[in-house]
Amino acid sequence: MKNKNFDNSFIVEALPAFISEAQEQVVMLEQLLLKIEETPHDKELLGALFRCAHTVKGSAGIFGLDAIVAFTHHVETLLDHLREGDIIFTPPLGTLLLECNDQIRALIDVAQEPNAEATDASEIRAALVERLKSASAISTDKPVTSPTPDDASAEEPTPELLLSWKISADFSLDTFRNGMDPLAILSYLRGLGEVSHLTCKTIDLPTLDILDPENCHLGFDLTLETTAPLSEIEDAFSFVRDDCLISIQSVSAPTVDFSTRIDAISTDPKLGDILITVGAISPAELRGALELQSNDPREKSLPIGEILSATSGVSPKLIDAALQKQKIFRETPASIPEPSTLRVSVEKVDQLINLVGELVITQAMLAQTSAEVEPAVYQRMAAGLADLDRNTRDLQQAVMSIRMIPMSMVFSRFPRMLRDLAARLGKKMEFITRGEATELDKGLVEKIIDPLTHLVRNSCDHGIELPAERLVAGKPETGTLILSASHQGGSIVIEVSDDGRGLSRKKLLSKAQERGVDASESMTDTDVWNLIFSPGFSTAAEVTDVSGRGVGMDVVKKNIAALGGTVEIDSREGAGMTVRVRLPLTLAIMDSMSVGVGAECYILPLSSVVESFLLTEDKLKTLGGGGRVVQVRDEFLQVIELEKIFHVPRDTENLSRSIMVVVESDGTRMGLMVDELLGQQQVVVKNLESNYRKVQHISGATIMGDGRVALILDVGSLARGPLH
Repeated sequence: MKNKNFDNSFIVEALPAFISEAQEQVVMLEQLLLKIEETPHDKELLGALFRCAHTVKGSAGIFGLDAIVAFTHHVETLLDHLREGDIIFTPPLGTLLLECNDQIRALIDVAQEPNAEATDASEIRAALVERLKSASAISTDKPVTSPTPDDASAEEPTPELLLSWKISADFSLDTFRNGMDPLAILSYLRGLGEVSHLTCKTIDLPTLDILDPENCHLGFDLTLETTAPLSEIEDAFSFVRDDCLISIQSVSAPTVDFSTRIDAISTDPKLGDILITVGAISPAELRGALELQSNDPREKSLPIGEILSATSGVSPKLIDAALQKQKIFRETPASIPEPSTLRVSVEKVDQLINLVGELVITQAMLAQTSAEVEPAVYQRMAAGLADLDRNTRDLQQAVMSIRMIPMSMVFSRFPRMLRDLAARLGKKMEFITRGEATELDKGLVEKIIDPLTHLVRNSCDHGIELPAERLVAGKPETGTLILSASHQGGSIVIEVSDDGRGLSRKKLLSKAQERGVDASESMTDTDVWNLIFSPGFSTAAEVTDVSGRGVGMDVVKKNIAALGGTVEIDSREGAGMTVRVRLPLTLAIMDSMSVGVGAECYILPLSSVVESFLLTEDKLKTLGGGGRVVQVRDEFLQVIELEKIFHVPRDTENLSRSIMVVVESDGTRMGLMVDELLGQQQVVVKNLESNYRKVQHISGATIMGDGRVALILDVGSLARGPLH
C-alpha cells in the first residue's frame, strides 16, 4: 500500500507510533471478540469493540492510510449496529469479525513497510466488505409494521442530524519535526463531511529571509458540515492536540449542549481554556480578550469572563457553568495518577544488560583481588567493596527484570487459534489460563511460543474427544484445556493440561514395537509416556493438516532442551494428560558450578549437575573398546574425560585425586572426570559463536573474577556423543 504522505520523511518518523498503537488495538479487538461470544448482550463489551475499530480508523485517517480507513469503516458500521441493538451477535458473525480483524492486521503490516510489494488481497477484502454489508443490511431490512394502540406512543427513529462546526487550528512550530502533516488532518476531515469556507492562516508567516522550512507557521479555519459526532472530529487532532491550539465550535449549538460538554471535562484548565475546549470561543477570541484585559486600563479590574461575554457574546450562564466546573474540580482531591510506561527498543535493553554484566565481572575481579589484602589495614576498602557487591547484585536484578515480560503475551495467542481449531474438528472446548502475570525473559518467550503452540494443538486434536464420545464416557460434552505458568525456585513451570482421553499405555507400546523401538511391558509409565518424543512417532489413525505425521513432539523436546529446560508428562487413560515444561527464568544469567581440569576452568549449568564424589579406582571400569564406565550405586555410567576431548594437559594421572561429577541431560546420565570443584556462582553468559566461532560441546563463555575466560559446557552435546 503506497500513499503520497509517505513521501514526507517526517510522516515516516511518526508512523511507528501509529503502528504500535494500532497493533495493540487489533490484539484487544480479537480478545474482546472472543470474550463477547460468552456474553453476547454485554453492552460494555460491544461499546469497547466499537471504540477499538473507531480508534484504528481515526488514527489511520490522520496518516492518510486510505485502505485501512475504508475497510475499517465497514467494520465500524457493523459494530455500531451491534452496539445499538439493531442486530444480534451470533457465532458466524463473530467468525466474520475475526476474519476482518485479521485483514486489518494485514493492512497494518503493509503500512509498516510502505515501500515493500504487498501481496494483493483486494479480492479477500472485497469479499469481506460484501459480507459486512450483507450483515449490516439485516438491521435495515426489518419489516415495518403499522403501530397498534398498544405501541402508538412509540417514538419515531431520529434521523442523523447534519451539524455545522467551526474549526480553527493553530499548529505549533514543531509540527513538521514531530512527523505530522496538517494536510493529512484536513484530508481526514474532508472524509467526514463537506468542508467549506476554508481559510489558510498566514498571519504568523515570517519573511522569506528568516523563514525556516522545518517550522510550521500555518494554520487553518474551516467550516465542516457533517453527521459525525464531536468525538470523531476530535480524533483528527489526537496526535497534535497537546502541542497546538485547536478549537471545534458548533455553529448553532445551544448553551445546554456546551454545559453538558463542560461537565465532561476531566482536567483543570483555566476559564478561557474550558471555553475553547467546548468550542464556545476560538483561541483568537481568547487572545483578544486577554490583550484587552492587559492593555486597556479600564478593563484591568474586569474578570476575563465578563470581557468574553462583552466581546464574543458568550452567554453568562455558560461562563457560570465553566466557573462551577473549576470550583468542583479544585475542591475534589486529586486522583492517583496511573503508572506510566516507556517504550524502549530491545537493542538498548540488551546493551544495558551487557554493560551490567561487565560491571558484575569487574566487581568479581575486585573482590578476588581484595581477598589478597590484609583486611585490618584496608577496612574502609573492604566495607566499600561489600557495598559495591550488594549494589551490583541489586542493579543486576533490576536490569534483568526489564527484559522480563508477562506470560499473558504468550497466552493471548491461543484463544483465537483454539476457537478456529475446535470449530474445524467439531469439538467443544473451554480454554482456561492461569498465572498470566508470571514473568519470563523476552528471549525465552519468543522461543517458547512454537513448542507451546504444538502442545496446545495436540491437546485439542488428540486429547479432547468429540462431544458424543465425551457423553458416552460420562463427561460433559465441553472439554477443558488449562494453560498455566508459575515460578518454582529459579525456574518457570508451564503446564498444558486437558481432561481428554489421555495416553494409552497399550497403544503406545504396540506402536513402538511396530516401529522397531525397544519397548517392553516392564517399562515404567514415565518411560512409556516418553516414547512419544521419539522421532517420527505418532499414534494418530490418519494424517491430517493438523497432525499425524510424527513430526513435532521430538522437536518440542529438542527446542526446550536447547533452552536449558525439561519436559515431563503425566497421564491417566480416559482422564486427561498434563505436559509440564520447566525453563530457566533467563538465558543471560546462569547458576553454575565451576570445575578445574588441569590449568583450565569449565562451567557446568547447575541444573544439569546431579552429584559429585571422589573417584576411587575400584569404581572405574574399562570396556573392550577402550571406553570407561563408572559404577554409581547399582548403575554404570559412561565416563567423559574432558582432558581428552579438549586436549588439556593434566598435572597428574593419579586417579585418587580425580573427582567424578554426575550430570544429566535428556534423561541420560554420565560422569565427567575433573581435577577439582572450584565453587558455585552466578555467571554472565556470553555468546561464543557471535564473538568467535562455534565450538563443539561448548554453549557459551563467561569471564571469571580473576579475568580468565571460562567455557560453558554443553551437557546435551556431550551426552549425544563426545569426540575422543
